[in-house]
Amino acid sequence: MNDIPARLTVVTLGARDVGALRSFYRSLGWPEAPGSDDTWAGFLLGGVLLALYPLGELTAEAGAGGPPGSWSGVTLACNVDTRDEVDAAFAAALAAGAAGVAAPVDREWGGRSGYIADPEGNRWEVAWAGSARFDSRGALVSFG
Repeated sequence: MNDIPARLTVVTLGARDVGALRSFYRSLGWPEAPGSDDTWAGFLLGGVLLALYPLGELTAEAGAGGPPGSWSGVTLACNVDTRDEVDAAFAAALAAGAAGVAAPVDREWGGRSGYIADPEGNRWEVAWAGSARFDSRGALVSFG
């Protein structure tokens, strides 16, 4: 296995009002992930989770580092298969030229993750979530 699997599993939008944004996506008829509420919400869309997370909290986790002015309020995530793989994937990203934004830590939601910035400042979360399930191609099939 590669240290960083070639998969995009989560796109997180930093939301100023999670409840209002959640209502919008629900009104589109998109399937909401279990555990969603007005503090965090997710929608499983064709193998990728669209996550809504409070902008202030996302900025605290992922907003530092990278070129000045590069923080857009959006993160991309690559979920790995085990908790221990987070640190290996994070180290591999740094070795490939990524900038460390936030070292991997155990999160209050039960997973582990860290953030890197690619050379253009785009934020990637390298994460493990015990509830994430993938198909044989690495596409996310359930979360939560």
